[in-house]
Amino acid sequence: MTLHRPEGTLSRDGDPIRLTPEDAGWTYAGLRMLRIGAGRSRTVRTGEFEAFVLPLAGACTVRVDGGTFVLAGRESVFTRVTDFAYVPRDAEVELVADGGDLEVALPMARCATRLEPRYGPAEQVPVEVRGAGRATRQVTNFGVPGVWEHADKLNACELITPDGNWSSYPPHKHDEASDCEVVNEEIYYFRIAGRDGITPSREGFGMHRIYTADGTLDENVAVRDGDVFLIPYGYHGPCIAAPGYPMYYLNVLAGPAPERSMAFCDDPAHSWVRTRWDAESIDPRCPVTTHEGRIG
Repeated sequence: MTLHRPEGTLSRDGDPIRLTPEDAGWTYAGLRMLRIGAGRSRTVRTGEFEAFVLPLAGACTVRVDGGTFVLAGRESVFTRVTDFAYVPRDAEVELVADGGDLEVALPMARCATRLEPRYGPAEQVPVEVRGAGRATRQVTNFGVPGVWEHADKLNACELITPDGNWSSYPPHKHDEASDCEVVNEEIYYFRIAGRDGITPSREGFGMHRIYTADGTLDENVAVRDGDVFLIPYGYHGPCIAAPGYPMYYLNVLAGPAPERSMAFCDDPAHSWVRTRWDAESIDPRCPVTTHEGRIG
C-alpha cells in the first residue's frame, strides 16, 4: 500500500482528488475534492457513501433530496471556519459555485443507514485549542462524535498548525479494539499556506511521521499542499509545520465500530509529554480562525 499520495496522483476525470476505499486498500473511508468554476455546477451521486460538503475556498449552493442549503464558505482554509452540509448515501447532489470559483471537499464513508440531509452552521462549530508550547494547534470539530451526531459512520475534523509547531502529537493509533481505542481508517488531506500565511501554495512543506512499535512501518515524509496521506494502522504523528508555512489538514475517519468514535491510544513512550502542557503557555497564535474570520 502506498501511504503518501502527492498532489495530482489521485486526480480522476478532472477532479483533483477522487479516493475510494478500494483505492486506499481498505473498506470505509474516502475523499473527493472538486474544483467548480464560478457560476457552474456539478452533480455528484453518493451511492453507498454518506458525505460532508465542506467548502475549502469559495461559496456554494447544495441541492439534495428536494432541499437547498446555501454555504457561505470562505476565502481559504486559513481565514475562517466554514459552514457545511451533510448529504446521505443514495443521493443526487448538485453543487453550484456561487460568486466565484469553488474548491470543495467531500469527506466520505461507506455506510448502511440513509439519513436526511442537514445543514451545519459555522457558528455552531466548536474550535478547540489543543496542546501547549510548540505543540499548540487548532482543532475545528465540525463533524466529530459529541458535536455532530447526524452521521452513520463518518467522522471528520480540521486542524491548523501554526508555522514551526507540531500537531498530531503525542503519536497515537486507532487500529484495534481495546480499552482506549476503536478501529478507524484515516485520511489526512494537507493544505500548506504560502508566504502570506493564507493562500495555499506548493512552495512550502511540512513533515508527517507514521510507524509501528515493531519497526515494520517507519516513514518520515515531506508533505506539500494538496497531498494526501493514508493511515491504515500504526502510530502517526507528529505533523510538523515548517517555519514560515502554516499547515492545515482535513482528517477523515471511518471504521467498523457500531457507534461512531474517534478514540485512540497514545504511544506509551511519548504520552508523558501531555503532562508538561499544564506548565507551558499556549501559543498566542491559536486559535487562528473562528466562524467570524481570522484572528490577528
